[in-house]
Amino acid sequence: MDHKTDLQSLKDQVKKFCDDRDWDKHHDAKELAIAISTEANELLTHFRFLKEAEIEDMFNDPIKREAITDEMADVLFPLLRLAQVYDIDLATEFQRKFKKNELNYPLEKSKGSKKHHSEL
Repeated sequence: MDHKTDLQSLKDQVKKFCDDRDWDKHHDAKELAIAISTEANELLTHFRFLKEAEIEDMFNDPIKREAITDEMADVLFPLLRLAQVYDIDLATEFQRKFKKNELNYPLEKSKGSKKHHSEL
């Protein structure tokens, strides 16, 4: 479904959900950034202290996979809301930042080196 859904439609869905619940008063930049961080840390708890094989097994278990994807969605929600509230075009900003990353991490310095890839 990723290939059928655009970011704007997700932002519109988040806006309606929040408008229907009168959540504007709770959604300033600081609170949304805290929510992104909190949800990202909840995602991290699924992987902490596990070996790669154990993580792979989690993604193959439907119940554990759903728990992980729930957390991924929980990270995306406040990110979309932050972009929606402050009129940020995520696709444009992603592409702008991606170009910076290409300059900062050129292939000739990064290819084949896990150290460089982990620094992204």
